Order: sequence, then structure tokens, then C-alpha cells
Amino acid sequence: MVTIEIGYEGELHCRAQHGPSGATIETDAPVDNHGKGEAFSPTDLCASSLGVCMLTIFGIAADKHGVDVCGAKGVVTKEMSADLPRRIARITVDFEVPMPADHPKRATLEAAAMNCPVHHSIHPDIEKVVNWNWVG
Repeated sequence: MVTIEIGYEGELHCRAQHGPSGATIETDAPVDNHGKGEAFSPTDLCASSLGVCMLTIFGIAADKHGVDVCGAKGVVTKEMSADLPRRIARITVDFEVPMPADHPKRATLEAAAMNCPVHHSIHPDIEKVVNWNWVG
């Protein structure tokens, strides 16, 4: 179990502190929802969590198979719904892996990433699009 302390700091800014490490993050409401957009919004963090969780599990699987994937990166695009209630409608993650497309562990590593905990935790109504670009 992990405990995260959260607090409202006014002007739509919040802070979260990770109990085990003490690391903190700040959030702000986005410009299109009464905020200043000065930090990640809560939905930005949700979308980002998908990408970084997938990369983390990708890295764990790579280590297990003795594959160096250092330098792998991605771009996460979050799209909000046009109707109410306001919610994330689609998350697209475009990965770039600095390895050849015919790498023998490609399918294993991609499958591991697709089974990350965040991927399985996001509501099924949220469309998740994942694109892999192996360049090496």
C-alpha cells in the first residue's frame, strides 16, 4: 500500500506528496477549465501515467531478456470529450524504440508493455491507441 498526501493550495493548484519517497508534484486546472495551465492537470497525469507505466513494464521485460532499451521514448496525446461529463475520451501513445523492427524480442516487449497496470486500470470507455516505431 502506498499513501499519497494531497492538498489544495488555492487558485485551482494542488500538491501531492508521495509517502515513501517524499517526492512532490503539483497540478493546475487547464486553461479550458478555469485554470492557468501552469502545471500538469489531473487528466494530464492520468494520460501520462499510461505512457510511463508502459515504458516501465517495457524496461522490466527488456531487463529480464537481457535487452538494452535505453533511449526508448514516447509522446502521449490526451483528448477530452466534447460532451458532458468532462472526461478523457482518447489517449494515444506513440513510442519510438531505438532498435531494429525485426528484433527477436519485439513482440515479447510490446506485449509486456500492453499489460501494464495502468493500461488495465483505465476505464474501457477510454479509447487507448498505441503505436510502436522501431528505428534502429
